[in-house]
Amino acid sequence: MTRVVIIKKTGGPEVLEIEKVKIGSLGPNDALIETKAIGLNYIDTYHRSGLYPLPLPTGIGIEAAGVVKKIGLKVKDISVGDKVVYGGLPIGAYADERIFPAEKLVKLPDGISMDIAASIMTKGLTTYYLLYKTFPVKSHDTILFHAAAGGVGQIFCQWAKSLGCKIIGTVGSDEKAKIAKKNGCDLVINYSKENFKEKVMNFTNGIGVPVVYDGVGEKTFEDSIACLKNTGMMVSFGNASGAIKNIDVKKHIQPKSLFFTRPTGGHYFSTKQLLNEAVDKVFEQIKFGKVKVEIFKKYKLDDVVQAHIDLESRKTIGPSIIIP
Repeated sequence: MTRVVIIKKTGGPEVLEIEKVKIGSLGPNDALIETKAIGLNYIDTYHRSGLYPLPLPTGIGIEAAGVVKKIGLKVKDISVGDKVVYGGLPIGAYADERIFPAEKLVKLPDGISMDIAASIMTKGLTTYYLLYKTFPVKSHDTILFHAAAGGVGQIFCQWAKSLGCKIIGTVGSDEKAKIAKKNGCDLVINYSKENFKEKVMNFTNGIGVPVVYDGVGEKTFEDSIACLKNTGMMVSFGNASGAIKNIDVKKHIQPKSLFFTRPTGGHYFSTKQLLNEAVDKVFEQIKFGKVKVEIFKKYKLDDVVQAHIDLESRKTIGPSIIIP
């Protein structure tokens, strides 16, 4: 028997339940993982709330690190005792142990702890595809990133700075402004008391930016569009304030020949080779000190409800993890 967080109905954090269940049969291409650290990601709240619908009942969580306890008969690249990490489907990372497809597991290199790996896998891969694939930045590009002190934001800003970008970061408090500045932002805007559109346009001498990376969603959309220069790209990769509604091509896109995209990681890492290339880049940034990861808080699995309350109320500053 193993403890697993289950969702039987969608809703607030209170719908998260911990149950003891039997682990299913190990398939020939699977591995049994003893979980050591679980990544806490905002997308988990979308699955829990029903914003991203899942068949119910369901587990939750897309990212964790642990130790391989058993492997299926056809597994070749993973061995019992290996320290591994994963980020992505199938959902169900909030568990003491779980069965996971071996081909989607990544071995941890020396120098990367399981806590760090679990905190950065999804956020690091997100940063990778945003910077290299969705809108490949160039040195000296001036870019706008919303929620610059969040889990993705802290990694993104350090990484973008190492590539030579000028970064405008928005945050929701003075405390978070200090963190964003520390992580490389050239201009930090507290949108709770400043107009970020005016600040961005002043900083760029009225030209605007070539790209906006927005994980906030509805509240920032209109002014983000206004901050873009001609032929710029709006990259919407999250909905922390709610989903963007009523995108009007004639109103939002046509006036400046803009591009709009809603990227999803699975499309960028559809093969083992693509995943490994991206993971190598993420771990390289950490090993060479270009990205420093500070875990904000470690929650016990028993405190998963509180973890979601803190995450949605913006009390978490940077990556947090759950320890079974």
